[in-house]
Amino acid sequence: MDQIVHKFLQVNGVKLHLAEIGNESSPAVVFVHGFPEIWYSWRHQMIAVAGAGFRAIALDCRGYGLSDPPPDINKFGFSDIVDDILAIIDSLAINKIFLVAKDAGVRSAYVFTLRYPTRVTGVIALGIPHTPFGSPRYLTELPEGFYINRWREPGRAEADFGRPDAKTVVRNIYIMFSRSEIPIASENQEIMDIVDASTPLPSWFTEEDLSAYAALYEKSGFHNSLKVPYRVIEEEYGIEDPVIKNPMLLIVGEKDYFLKFTGVEDFIKSGMVKQFASDLEVEYLPEGGHFVQEQFPEKVNPLIIAFLRKHC
Repeated sequence: MDQIVHKFLQVNGVKLHLAEIGNESSPAVVFVHGFPEIWYSWRHQMIAVAGAGFRAIALDCRGYGLSDPPPDINKFGFSDIVDDILAIIDSLAINKIFLVAKDAGVRSAYVFTLRYPTRVTGVIALGIPHTPFGSPRYLTELPEGFYINRWREPGRAEADFGRPDAKTVVRNIYIMFSRSEIPIASENQEIMDIVDASTPLPSWFTEEDLSAYAALYEKSGFHNSLKVPYRVIEEEYGIEDPVIKNPMLLIVGEKDYFLKFTGVEDFIKSGMVKQFASDLEVEYLPEGGHFVQEQFPEKVNPLIIAFLRKHC
């Protein structure tokens, strides 16, 4: 971890925090986190790909971690993160990149690849496949207490997250998302109440890790990170051809609760996913959960490095 260098870049009206390791002349790999993550969620992968001869760059997306919040949260969307990625690599004089993204971060990676295909050597996604843009079925087919439905409701999640401290919020989400069941609250229950205070952290997530996340969420809060991704799911991008033609790898943890979202597992395993990513490989990790890159870095890292070397 000591080898990772931290810097700030002023782009698109905000100051963004970057973590970086590796030779500047090496092929660049840009890591894009999801929620409730920050650059730190890629710590195992950054060190591994740098050791394999690549330049690893992980950002705190605007509104997360040490990066500035968006100037106007009402206009904040995935497209802002796409624009930030472009501005970052232009500022660093990088022509082409590999993109590695997880959870909500994959939307920005997919849109970036569709908008700027000549700037992307390949895409690696963890957990979430590339699907048609628009309102997903699970928003209407899962119960009212479904965590995304609750977090899309302005003010409700902020009130729920405001009861405990930031460290407890991150702790609860990590425990909840590490399970294989979709987080759904009962009618008179809030999402934070799903996790009992006595429940231990996952074995692969230490108190030191939790403190690293908590320190940054104490700075940024959760308001911006609730807006993107949860409150802009239906964002429109003006993309005519939604098929990603760049080489792509999808890594799926088979115990990730996301597979139980309406239609997701069938979409991947039936091969329909390849209608929207024409050069796609899929790798399954039978015991992998939602945070598979932190849970099993010894399994995920070789898959990432093999893909990078194949397409470099």
